[in-house]
Amino acid sequence: MSAEPGRSGEEPEEEESYRAFEALHAAALQSSGVPHVYWRSLHHKLTSEIYDAGEVFGIMQIQEEEEEEERKGNPGAFRCKVVVTRDSGLQASDPTSVFLVDHAWTYRAEQARQQLEQVPGLLPRMAALVGVEFHGEAPDPGVVEAVLERLWKYNQTYQLSQGSAEQRVPVWYVLDEFGSRVQHSDRPSCAVAPFFCMRTQLAYSVLWPLHDLRSGDEATRDYAYGETDPLVRRCRLLPWKPDDLDGVGSATAEPPDSYYEDIVRTNKELLPVETPPGSAPSGKVLKVYSDMSQVRNNLTHPGFQLTEEEEEADVVWVFGHIKDYRKLSEQRPHVMLNQFPCESLVTVKDCLAAVARRVRVRGGPGPAWLPETFNLQSELPQFVQRYRARGEDNHWICKPWNLARGLDTHITGSLDCIVRQRESSPKVVCKYLEDPVLFRREEVGLVKFDIRYMLMLRSVKPLRLYAYDVFWLRFANRPFSLDHFDDYQKHFTVMNYAEGVELKQVHYDEFIPLFEQQYPQYPWKEVQAKLFEAFKELFQAASSRPAPYGICAYPPSRAIYAVDLMLKWKKTPDGRERLMQPQILELNFSPDCARACLYHPSFYNHMFQTLFLDRPEDCPVTQIA
Repeated sequence: MSAEPGRSGEEPEEEESYRAFEALHAAALQSSGVPHVYWRSLHHKLTSEIYDAGEVFGIMQIQEEEEEEERKGNPGAFRCKVVVTRDSGLQASDPTSVFLVDHAWTYRAEQARQQLEQVPGLLPRMAALVGVEFHGEAPDPGVVEAVLERLWKYNQTYQLSQGSAEQRVPVWYVLDEFGSRVQHSDRPSCAVAPFFCMRTQLAYSVLWPLHDLRSGDEATRDYAYGETDPLVRRCRLLPWKPDDLDGVGSATAEPPDSYYEDIVRTNKELLPVETPPGSAPSGKVLKVYSDMSQVRNNLTHPGFQLTEEEEEADVVWVFGHIKDYRKLSEQRPHVMLNQFPCESLVTVKDCLAAVARRVRVRGGPGPAWLPETFNLQSELPQFVQRYRARGEDNHWICKPWNLARGLDTHITGSLDCIVRQRESSPKVVCKYLEDPVLFRREEVGLVKFDIRYMLMLRSVKPLRLYAYDVFWLRFANRPFSLDHFDDYQKHFTVMNYAEGVELKQVHYDEFIPLFEQQYPQYPWKEVQAKLFEAFKELFQAASSRPAPYGICAYPPSRAIYAVDLMLKWKKTPDGRERLMQPQILELNFSPDCARACLYHPSFYNHMFQTLFLDRPEDCPVTQIA
């Protein structure tokens, strides 16, 4: 074993190096629970690239009876486990009893298949590690599929806390052949945690004992570490430990009031004091302060004047979230804003699903215009039972609560995959639309498409909601089919942020006649009426209760939201007719309106006229509530 420097004999340079390491990583090490006694040794092993677990541990292979193997959920004909092989055992108090574990593969889920098919040596290594037979050198599609499915028994995850939204998307990794053989125990003997070294910009995992181990003792870890809810813990362990979850149903109800109270507390949102309704004097030119270039460059209506001084503004239109409505309501109650207190109840996906449950249709779980949705943080047991009850067509889409543009969004039919998604970031899981209304692109075929409408919320009490008559289309680039769910250009429509892919442009006034040509029995005017009715029901539900349980009725507030939706086919109860059913996917706060401004230069003039001048009749808008 390599010599470990003692604290008293540290050279000044080594001590300085350790102090810098501690300053950089103390918070992360504390958060991961790595005891302080191991930090100096960990620094030494990282600096010297010492992987010495093989001097203390060994991998033992055990053949089990088939029933035992199935009960434990361990893959392969043999079960491997890690045991202490050093005669002197392992002492938890020894500062050197901390070990680096390498990562065999680090990847993003949407890149996994391509990397298995193209990176030399990766598929054979992963197949051997997860127990899938593989012979030959050429990638076999069946082997790739089997490896991808079984990986969810081995995957671990972490995400960076800094960088762009793309850089902060969680990554998945597979521990090396040693780390992947450390089995689960409800009473673990060791702990394992990921560690990102700032100096090398590399990720490792760190293993340390939780108590003294003798030679021959097994090294185990808790695959559901930190989970205190017994039922959720059973669900999190399903990839390895089968469980019928007897007595658990799939029904979900609107969350309790404490759910909404926690949201406003977490968001650090201070609600306004009661403010009487007011309006700007007729004919007054309103001064507008905005930190958004799209507004500054495109707001040209003579009823508004841009200002660089926020203190003198009549309208404040900002990109960031406003937090202190109380101060604004007390000191500047006349200033109109582009946000509503508690609007996250419709712009964050788990909240949207929660408030939508106020709309009950014939005793169902929620409105027909929202895909069936479960919050993986609070409704995992109910989702598991719903998944098991569905049988056929069991594909679901996992989405982060508060990201857009398809980031960290995954379509899968694997229960193991969905259960493990809970570990990466807070997510909802929604039923994937198995029978969407498709659009025929002459050069491609029948593809998925979605529609974006801009909604203008003028007030909550009374509810005044408008839709911009101009809408936007987004199209997939490959024909739709219920397979290859990691094929982004087949199953996703957001192409304007992806590099090297085609962005199909069809304007709304071109789309309507094409749509009616493809679906002559479904006039767009009738389809759009159903969309507007869905928008109305959503905002009625979201404003039906006072803040923080609903959108706050703050008179100076106005807002625009981008609502993304699709259409799906739904059979009538007698099965004789198919109807087009709108499916609301998400609402976006402070949406990117670059395309709107490019093709419709008066876009912001129309928004501001409708919201602040009460002159919607001069604009291409429809009042829907």
